[in-house]
Amino acid sequence: MTHGEDKADLLYGARPIADFLGMTEKQARHRIDDGHIPTFRIGGTICSRKSTLTKWLDEMEAQEARK
Repeated sequence: MTHGEDKADLLYGARPIADFLGMTEKQARHRIDDGHIPTFRIGGTICSRKSTLTKWLDEMEAQEARK
């Protein structure tokens, strides 16, 4: 992944993460605080990668399909 691709993949803050996942910022923060959404921090800011969230969603979908 190049620096430009890496930067485009980064979601910087709870609002962009929430928007990407199609939920409110409050819902996202609650799930982040509970450890249900894969995130990391840069300084004090919550971050995630679109690619990580997409993989996480795919894994959750696959788990449900196996039930």
